[in-house]
Amino acid sequence: MEAGTLVGPLIDQAAFEDMQRALDVARQQGGKVFFSERVLAATYPQAYYVTPALVQVPTQVGMVHTETFTLILYVIPYISLDEAIAIHNAVPQRLASAIFTTDLREAEQFRRRSDCGIVNVNIGTSGAEIGGAFGGEKDTGGGREAGSDAWKTYMRRQTSTMYYGVLRHDPSSLRARDQVRGGVMARGAGGLRVPSPHAPRVDLA
Repeated sequence: MEAGTLVGPLIDQAAFEDMQRALDVARQQGGKVFFSERVLAATYPQAYYVTPALVQVPTQVGMVHTETFTLILYVIPYISLDEAIAIHNAVPQRLASAIFTTDLREAEQFRRRSDCGIVNVNIGTSGAEIGGAFGGEKDTGGGREAGSDAWKTYMRRQTSTMYYGVLRHDPSSLRARDQVRGGVMARGAGGLRVPSPHAPRVDLA
C-alpha cells in the first residue's frame, strides 16, 4: 500500500454487500450509521475500498452479536465499568478484547473479568498468536482444543537422563555387582537388564 494508507480494500464485492446489509439491519434496530461509503471506485473499479463505518446503537442490539468481517465499529453507551463489562461479555464471540484506560484499577478489573481468551490493555485486539495456549471461546476461533494447552492432554511427561562421560566407579551412585554393558546400566541384584549381547562386559566390584 502507499505510504500513509491505513486501510486496504475489502476482499471482494460480496464482502462489501455483506457490510451494507449489516448496516441496514443496524439501522432497523435503532442504530445510527456514520460513514461506510465506497471510495476510489473510479480509480480502482475492481476493488472495494470503503470508509470504516461507525455505528452508534442504544443498547446491545442483535446485529452487534454478528461477525461480518468488515469495517464496522459499534459504539454502545454505558454508565459504569460493571455495565460495560456485562455488555462486553454478553456477545457469543470470545476471541479477543481490549480496554483503553489510564486507570490501573479499571485495567485490572477488565483483565480479570473479561471472558475472552486474549485480553489487552491499551492495544488493539488484532494479532492473536496461533501458537499460544489459547484456541478460542464460545463461537469464535478454533475452540479450546486448538490451543497448545489442550495438546498436553494427549501427551505424557517423561524425565530422561543419559550420561556420555567416562565411566568411573562412584560408590554413591553404583552399588556392588552393578554391571555396565555397552554403556547401558544393568542392575545386578535381580533388576532389569537391557544390555547389548555383543557389548563388552564390565564388572564393578
